[in-house]
This record gives sequence, C-alpha cells and structure tokens, in this order.
Amino acid sequence: MTLIRLSNIRKSYLEGGVRRNVLEGITADFPRAKFIVIEGRSGSGKSTLLNLLAGIDLPDSGTVEIDGQIINRITERRRTLFRREKIGFIFQSFNLISTLTVAENLRFPLELNGINGGAAHTTVREMLDALALPERAHSFPDQLSGGEQQRIATGRAVIHNPLLVLADEPTGNLDLESELRVLDLLKGLPERHAITVICATHSKEIAARADVVYLLEGGRLHG
Repeated sequence: MTLIRLSNIRKSYLEGGVRRNVLEGITADFPRAKFIVIEGRSGSGKSTLLNLLAGIDLPDSGTVEIDGQIINRITERRRTLFRREKIGFIFQSFNLISTLTVAENLRFPLELNGINGGAAHTTVREMLDALALPERAHSFPDQLSGGEQQRIATGRAVIHNPLLVLADEPTGNLDLESELRVLDLLKGLPERHAITVICATHSKEIAARADVVYLLEGGRLHG
C-alpha cells in the first residue's frame, strides 16, 4: 500500500540573484512499512526533498500527499500538528536538547502528543531498554558518545509511534560500529512497528539493507 504520493514536485531557490532548480518534476509513490533509501551527491536535493515530505518547506508546484492528506495545501498550523503526530525526524547533527537529560529528550515528543505521567515514564523506560541504554537515562547529551547520541535521537524520532521517519544522513558522523547499530534500529522499524523509513544517505552499508533505493540526480528521482 502507498503511504506517500509525490506528483510533479518542483522546487527552486534564489541564490545570488540566480534561480537554481533543485527538484524538477518528481513523481513517485513510496510504500508503507518499508525501509527506503534516497542516494545522491551532496547538493542533489536530498535534504530539500525530506523537508518537503516533513512539511517544513513547500514545493513551488505539485503535491505532497501523505496518508491521504495533501500537506502542502493545508495551513502551517495543521502541518505542524500533522508533523508532530505522524512524522519523526533524525538529523545528522543529532539535535538533542542539551539542557535536558536523555530521558527528558525522549519524553519531549510524548508530551507534545499529550502523553504524560506514568504512561510516558513507562514508554521512555521501554525505549531506553530497546536502545540498550537504560543506564543513560539521567545523562546529558554532552556526556554521551556520538553513537549513543544518535541512538537516542533515533529513539526520540520513533517513541510516539509515527507513520513516517525521515532520516537525513543519520550515520554521517559515526564510526562503522555505531553506524551499524543505528542501521539495525532503522531497519527494524518497518519490520517490527510498521513505520516507513526514508533515509537520505551516502552510506553503502545503509543502501545495501534497504527495501527500495532511489537515486536523486539532475533534479529527478530514479528508481
């Protein structure tokens, strides 16, 4: 079944007075509960495409439909609520909140979705166990290794059980051992939780484990 339908997506930016076309008429369907990789050189538009899927940015033309909702035709507030409930985002730079503990970082998206108290506490504890980091609950991000931070960032992206996880070069700053740990987490999401994962990456290890691989080149998506 299709979760995402992109129809003739175009996106350009004005740079130094010159308009640069980044995405040029992308049309594609992404299935539910699959691990999908988007490859492409730096500057090919991978991050732009993920931002359009998240509703963080809007296309110049075309439609982005997720779970039956055309997200570029709704208000900014509705996009924010849609993203909060149904999308998780994993960044290369981790983006953990430095003033919150690990447990508090994990709890944050639960609270945004109205899950508090004992239910939130139990969910956070279960996630820490799943990440094999229960002893890190009260640590702050700067006390963690890069691999541990990315595992927590992955947990934070999925703890509210979204439909879709978007990962932008999630292992770009990691050593091979940490990369493989994060890859195991990502690969397990479609199989264990029916979460669709779309990962923009240069990593051949990640691409080799994907269910579907696309190449973004010349502003177009090639399957």
